[in-house]
Amino acid sequence: METLSPRDHGEEVALFRLGLLGQVVSRSLTRGELAAELRRISRLHVRPPDGDTTRSYSPPTLERWLYAFKKGGLAALAPRARSDRGRGRDLDPVLRDLLCDIRREHPDVSVTLIVRTLRADGRMGPEVTVCTVRRMYAEKGLSRVAAADGKGEKARLRWQAERPGAIWHGDVCHGPTLALEGRRTPVRVHALLDDASRFIVALRVADNEREETMLSLFSQALMEHGKPDALYLDNGSTYRGAILQLACGRLGTSLLHAKPYDASARGKMERFWRRLREEALDHLGHVASLADIESRLRTWLVRFYQGSPHAGLLGRAPATVFSEGDKVLVSEDELRAALTVRTRRRVRRDSVVSVGGIEYEVPLGYLAGQVVTLATSFFDDKQPVLELDGKRIALGPVDPVCNGRRRRPLRRALPDKPTRPVDFDPGKSLRFPAPETETETEEVDHDSVF
Repeated sequence: METLSPRDHGEEVALFRLGLLGQVVSRSLTRGELAAELRRISRLHVRPPDGDTTRSYSPPTLERWLYAFKKGGLAALAPRARSDRGRGRDLDPVLRDLLCDIRREHPDVSVTLIVRTLRADGRMGPEVTVCTVRRMYAEKGLSRVAAADGKGEKARLRWQAERPGAIWHGDVCHGPTLALEGRRTPVRVHALLDDASRFIVALRVADNEREETMLSLFSQALMEHGKPDALYLDNGSTYRGAILQLACGRLGTSLLHAKPYDASARGKMERFWRRLREEALDHLGHVASLADIESRLRTWLVRFYQGSPHAGLLGRAPATVFSEGDKVLVSEDELRAALTVRTRRRVRRDSVVSVGGIEYEVPLGYLAGQVVTLATSFFDDKQPVLELDGKRIALGPVDPVCNGRRRRPLRRALPDKPTRPVDFDPGKSLRFPAPETETETEEVDHDSVF
């Protein structure tokens, strides 16, 4: 009997690739199931046709084969001849020296950023790819990736949320200290990242790490993208405030904290921070204000991150994956109620109350000396209001001049003296009872005495 065999080497390679994909081709899988299956296949070591040793294939490569087969059948899996066949891929010596000098001077800069910068300057054409430059660096011993021996380290399994909106990561990145507006200002970048899509739901640049900044960032993300099931934050004091815990409890969002001094527990955020530093934060140049820095970082997000392929998403863009999730919308009233904190304060005789070290004028003079309820909303402008008999009365900062001219409420006059004496002696309860005396006197016989 005649045996069936591939017609040529190209068909043999195509059959090998189809066999490696296995049942993934015919099964109907969700996005998460497909990613898990491709990761499982990527851990297999197989021997390709005419190969001398075994090797494995990355999930993006397997996914590219899968979609090629669905679009063009078995022929689409056959290897294609290079369009530049017959022409060497060797870099120009001048360009090669330039790339090596850049790597030696900036060892922490990614290859992607180097290629992007040289193309923008016109010093390198589109025919030179990132893979070509990365391969050249590996040959020269200039690769940034070092082989880790794993001594003293425990194996850590990677995990990922099943859908967008399930878990949001929150953290702060310490930027440089710059001279802005006549003073030295520390740059702090706050961000919230969706776990399943790596999409940045909110980003803000400030000069502090206070809880108020985090609450403002959180409220911005909630209004634009709905609320998450859980919030996974760093263990610092910024994320352990009572107001944040109260807001998450009211919204039904679980508040989780990472293990202290464990950067690997926040791997997704740390990778984003590294890329932000390498491609944007370390190359700001001259800036005028914190708003200018935030504008530049947002530009980088839109142009080079949100819509760019991500290795952790099998080559898909964070914005694309995030758009496939369902949003749990939050109304403005619900968000305002969740971010409202109430406190009790006694009004001074000059009709002033103090909240957070700031003094506010109470417009109702008869409330002097009474305890009132003040509500502060971190959703609006953090301006406290007076809640009285179902009404909300706005409070303004104290004007010392106007406050000094206001009439003070009179003290209560003492009551009139009673017209008749009152039997009231508190000292009676402090006195000891008087000793008992004999009522009858014994008769004495005076004659018997003498």
